Amino acid sequence: MARPLRRVGLRRPGAILHADHELWHYGAPIDAEALAAQYDHFVSLVTASGAEISWFDDADDELADSIFTYDPSFVVPGGAILLRPGKALRLGEIDVHRAFYEANNIPILGQIDAPGTVEGGDCFFLDEQTLIVGEGFRTNRAGVEQLRSILSPLGVTVESFDLPYFNGPEACLHLMSMVSPLDDDLALIHAPLMPTALYQRMLEAGYRLLHGPEDEFVESFGLNLNVLATAPREVIAVEGFPETVALMRSAGCTVQTFDASALCLPCEGGPTCMTRPLLRG
Repeated sequence: MARPLRRVGLRRPGAILHADHELWHYGAPIDAEALAAQYDHFVSLVTASGAEISWFDDADDELADSIFTYDPSFVVPGGAILLRPGKALRLGEIDVHRAFYEANNIPILGQIDAPGTVEGGDCFFLDEQTLIVGEGFRTNRAGVEQLRSILSPLGVTVESFDLPYFNGPEACLHLMSMVSPLDDDLALIHAPLMPTALYQRMLEAGYRLLHGPEDEFVESFGLNLNVLATAPREVIAVEGFPETVALMRSAGCTVQTFDASALCLPCEGGPTCMTRPLLRG
């Protein structure tokens, strides 16, 4: 999850620029000009990391959340898995991701079918053979079982953990809202929401867990914790949360930030959410 990011899939802002913020459950009306400028800055940081960007098509398909390419699919050794978002407005993104993988000759290893739901934000690799998945409002038990069946032949074990109710079914609470890997043995966490069993599991696996500050988690709607690792201990984070940045730097991380006041904070998606890592290592 934190090895050098070699290739990544992004999608430019499209429908989000004129989205109905109430329909999409955004925290404020969209400032299209500021959002687009902040996205360009984010892309420049990804490019500077050395990652090759592969662009999803940017057809005007009214899929406002499609800028958050982490969620509708997941890439594992050997190919991609098409997921099935728990947010109904995002179901059309599955075909966008299918077309992307077909166009880039990336094998599709399987997909999640109804009634199963899985969103990428609920999934992260603990190590090369262990995928951690959070069960909540966006990812359900049926989806986890399908994911387990797809990954078992690849030698990947799926371990699932229940997520808390927190702000309810309309809010976006993913597992990676409370855990962000920064290195193979280092992660930034929000302990008050983290499943106890997962906390213990990560300690047993040799992780050092950095406890993000509670006040900045609240102020950022959880996005102080949403950081993108472009290499071990090299991360991109949302600007404006100095205690979180200082905490990561104290653990030896190089942290770059960008203004996300119009892009991330109102829209429930951070730097990790805006990427679909295709190749690391």
